[in-house]
Amino acid sequence: MSDCIFCKILSGEIPSKALYEDDDVFAFEDLNPQAPLHVLIIPKTHIETINNLDNHNSAVIGKLYLAAKKIAFDAGYSNEGYRVVMNCGEAAGQTVFHIHLHLLAGRPLNWPPG
Repeated sequence: MSDCIFCKILSGEIPSKALYEDDDVFAFEDLNPQAPLHVLIIPKTHIETINNLDNHNSAVIGKLYLAAKKIAFDAGYSNEGYRVVMNCGEAAGQTVFHIHLHLLAGRPLNWPPG
């Protein structure tokens, strides 16, 4: 998608601080971090929202979570704990319509969130 900020990050048009990459997934630091570790983990394929998932692209969701696990482990947060969140739709707080996980760690994360 030519107007998607995450697609522009994937293409290198917009710089980012990459923390993880494989054939299907890319992860980078959030520009407005809400915790000491705040990473956005995205599929390399543009999928607008969770509502757009189907059997053809559902496997990438597991890959997003495996990337989150690795990033949290590498950053030293596996035992302490971390939060992984995916918003769906504007009312849920989704501001970029390219599915993405937020990985947050390094501070107490209370419940319920916002």
